[in-house]
Amino acid sequence: MSFALSAVLVLCGCGSSAGGDNPSAKSPATPPTPSESSTKADPEAAEKASVLDSYQRMWAEQMKAYHKADAKGTDLTKYASLDALGKFRLDLAHMKENSTVIKGELGHQDTKVSALDMKAKTPKATVTDCVDLSAWQTYDVKAKKVIPLPSNQPMRYMATAKAERWNGHWMVTDYTPDGERKC
Repeated sequence: MSFALSAVLVLCGCGSSAGGDNPSAKSPATPPTPSESSTKADPEAAEKASVLDSYQRMWAEQMKAYHKADAKGTDLTKYASLDALGKFRLDLAHMKENSTVIKGELGHQDTKVSALDMKAKTPKATVTDCVDLSAWQTYDVKAKKVIPLPSNQPMRYMATAKAERWNGHWMVTDYTPDGERKC
């Protein structure tokens, strides 16, 4: 399961979570602005907060697209590019083909910038995230029913995103879920 989220999305025609109320599964939120003391403790805190903000905004736009199986009317291209955007568009094409949409939200826990290179010609960052499917449901529009996830699908697993700073803002350039790394 090296690409677990796409596997789940491909299964949008044949699998999803029954979901439920889980207070820890929240929609992406804008991270707090680092305080002066946290900036002194970590001189890169403001840049890390900017990376996380772009990552979370990308997911907010992605969920808008998943809810209707279409990226039209979203700002996804402001936050995702290259491989990440291509993978998400492939997911959306599978959803359209299978007449499915997503209900609920994808949870994110312990999201952090695990690497930051501001000295590179193009600054780079790596984000690690614990993806939570507990409030995620794939809904078959034609059959008007929720499709359960496969029984071997982990409800929480790690994902890694790569980001680059382009023209003063961060873009997610690649996204790789790892269903083998539970969290």
